Amino acid sequence: MEHLDHLEHLDKDLVDELAQVARETVRDELREQGRKRRRAAVLYGASGAVALYAGAAVALAVGLAWAILLPGWAAALVTAAMLGAVAYALREAGRPRRPHAPHRVVGGTAPAGPPGGLGLPYPPMPGTPPVAPGADPEWPHHRG
Repeated sequence: MEHLDHLEHLDKDLVDELAQVARETVRDELREQGRKRRRAAVLYGASGAVALYAGAAVALAVGLAWAILLPGWAAALVTAAMLGAVAYALREAGRPRRPHAPHRVVGGTAPAGPPGGLGLPYPPMPGTPPVAPGADPEWPHHRG
């Protein structure tokens, strides 16, 4: 077996070399993905900044259009109110929906489930009381 001892050293070197190559490959791949994502993030940020300036230009144009009919301060006030209403509508559209209050049935019965929609708020009530095995179910009213 002594003639195989030198092969163990070669196997260990091969495993170490393969592990090093795998680490370098993964590192290079992650670096490349990071570059692509960084570029996309910069482009999204620049797009947002340009959109902000475009919105400001539209708001200015609306204000100047109102200024034809109204004094400057009133036109600015109307434009600000319009932008505030749009901002409020956008905020409400982006909000998660709240569950509505449960509707009552005409008979005054309980709703089918809790507002969260997770099922019944309590376990269903059986129609008859439980009976122990081997017990007489008619025991209190047994006539005999």
